[in-house]
Amino acid sequence: MVNSSYNMGLIHTTHYLDFPSDSWKQTSVNPTIFEAIIQNTVLVIRDISHREQELVFKKGGKIKYMRTVGKYRLTWNDEDLVTN
Repeated sequence: MVNSSYNMGLIHTTHYLDFPSDSWKQTSVNPTIFEAIIQNTVLVIRDISHREQELVFKKGGKIKYMRTVGKYRLTWNDEDLVTN
């Protein structure tokens, strides 16, 4: 039996995020999903509490980007992040 449990990250923001094409590719439209195309891709997000969050993704790491009422909801698999 395969253990499919993993931790998911979640951040809400009111700010639009740019996913530069030299670091990210869009792999899905509905839902919107971006995939890091280089190792150590950094995404800086200002959350709804105005705290700056910096996420560093592994090559192939994905983030789901959903617009909800008045904000954006971002989720990812913690295994896709680079850890120190």
